Amino acid sequence: MAPEHGTRTRHRATRRRTPTNTSGGNPMPAVPSASPTGRRTPTVIMLLVLATFVVILNETIMINAIPRLMTDLDVTERSAQWVSTAFMLTMAAVIPATGWFLQRVTTRRAYTIAMGVFLAGTALSALAPAFEVLLLGRIIQAGGTAVMMPLLMTTLMTVVPEHDRGRVMGNVTLAISVAPAMGPVLSGLVLQAGSWRWLFVLVLPIAGAVTWLGLLRLENIGEPQAGAIDVSSVALAAVGFGSLVYGLSRFESGNVTAPALIVAAGLALIGLFAARQLRLQRTGTPLLDLRILLIGTYAKALILMSVAFLAMLGSMILLPLYLQNLRGLSPLETGLLVMPGGLAMGLLGPTVGRLFDRFGGRVLVIPGAVGITAALAGFTQISMSMPYWQLLALHILLMVSLAAAFTPVFTLGLGALPHQLYSHGSSMLGTLQQVAAALGTALVVTVMSTRSAELIDGGTDPVTAHLDGMRLAFGVSAALALVVIVMAVVLPSRSHAPEAAAGEHAPEAASDEGEQPAVELMKG
Repeated sequence: MAPEHGTRTRHRATRRRTPTNTSGGNPMPAVPSASPTGRRTPTVIMLLVLATFVVILNETIMINAIPRLMTDLDVTERSAQWVSTAFMLTMAAVIPATGWFLQRVTTRRAYTIAMGVFLAGTALSALAPAFEVLLLGRIIQAGGTAVMMPLLMTTLMTVVPEHDRGRVMGNVTLAISVAPAMGPVLSGLVLQAGSWRWLFVLVLPIAGAVTWLGLLRLENIGEPQAGAIDVSSVALAAVGFGSLVYGLSRFESGNVTAPALIVAAGLALIGLFAARQLRLQRTGTPLLDLRILLIGTYAKALILMSVAFLAMLGSMILLPLYLQNLRGLSPLETGLLVMPGGLAMGLLGPTVGRLFDRFGGRVLVIPGAVGITAALAGFTQISMSMPYWQLLALHILLMVSLAAAFTPVFTLGLGALPHQLYSHGSSMLGTLQQVAAALGTALVVTVMSTRSAELIDGGTDPVTAHLDGMRLAFGVSAALALVVIVMAVVLPSRSHAPEAAAGEHAPEAASDEGEQPAVELMKG
């Protein structure tokens, strides 16, 4: 077990900096302070979890506001949907650069920039006189949000000892799973009483208070590194990942050719981005260090998380469509029905984390993967008379199973990396989550609409046709979840990060599950 005090091991102690100089130069040298002991979550993690909860809440808070925006700002439904699409696109474009960014600024500066940008976007959205200004505000909001999750994950992996990471990661899961579930519910309540502008007006003082508290208590972790940014890499990542997510989000329009071409262009640009990163790795200054993919445990965790996230997002799209369009529930009633599952997922996170610390990952991830598949298979039996309690039970099973998988997989995957690659691992994970979200949405909507159109053309009534299309889409999600089971079986129960030689950025050894050292491949 790694020591917790004052040593330069990979579980580095929390470091307290002396104040920076007033001229805005580099921070003064850090002075080590005690690392977290016992079962207490470090203050820096609690502050970052609180801030992350606030910013992630806004990713889903506008879902119920589309009809109001169409009326108040005189836009079409397709245009109004951009308040959510633009948020997702911005996240996909910005997150690849956060690995480089977090290595080159202090914790406090990264936090200040992220929350400052988020606050500016929130204020602009609240005051927006036209739809274009609202859209700009949402893009700015997403720019700040994109930094917070990698910042939280990187800091957690740096300051929390390996034996306690599961418990602390469980607390993080509470924030990142409850926030998206609460977004539609809170927006439904607000829209019942007031304008869509209140969705931003109410968030603004809360985010401001969280920012102020963080600046009072937040300490710098680790040492920033010097290094210039590669502008070509930034452009390729932003346009490549942005195009991929945009193209995937457009498949729902029914025109397959144009979205497919956009996706192809995005993949080509991502290929150029990857080639440039491999070239830049020889100088030690890539925007996103792709050597993380050579760590077997991290790569397996990445695949599992991406496919599980794809399946989860697909169900999050299909279930509201079924409840509102076919069963006639209001957006608020739909939000209240799915809220228990989101709350169960979040509240179970700390318990899952403690079990992971004690027993390892396999006893949680394998049952979780089976539960995900079983829940999605259960949704293939939806009908116009299916009792709501059965829908509630299936949704809770899905969310609880995701909680059992997500916390251990996050911890195993990032824990397999050397500490200097934590920020790049977090950035890759966040980027693929956005891609998986777009792919999951595109997949289920395309399958559902194609099947429904075929049945309607064959003379089936529209309600039955749409219901059958949703069943098939849930079946495709359940089939994909089988990949989650396979990856869960091959994941190790524990992972240990390989150490890098002094001054190097590449891992030199593999995890404890018999993987071969990858240093020779990485040096090239």
